[in-house]
Amino acid sequence: MNIGKMMQQARKMQESMKALQLELEQMEVTGEAGGGMVKVTMNGQKQARQVVIEDKLWDEQDKALIEDLVAAAFNQAVEKAEFIAKQEQEKLMSGLPLPPGFSL
Repeated sequence: MNIGKMMQQARKMQESMKALQLELEQMEVTGEAGGGMVKVTMNGQKQARQVVIEDKLWDEQDKALIEDLVAAAFNQAVEKAEFIAKQEQEKLMSGLPLPPGFSL
């Protein structure tokens, strides 16, 4: 493979990565806890967009439970965002002639 072709592929990859970052910024995932009583929505870049806590949970006035459920919902949303981002990056990388086991 010649240097010119490698540079062209590198530019194309860079453009594709920028497009992926924009796509992840627009994407939303939601993590839930407590049977859906707490929901955390974030984008694919793991920036929280919304936290919803059902009124019923506030009525119970159990601060520790609410904190645990918010943390659990947040962590689930992060896991979903990371999973989707990894899948999209793998799709992007599949077209490149990289050595086995190489990843970004």
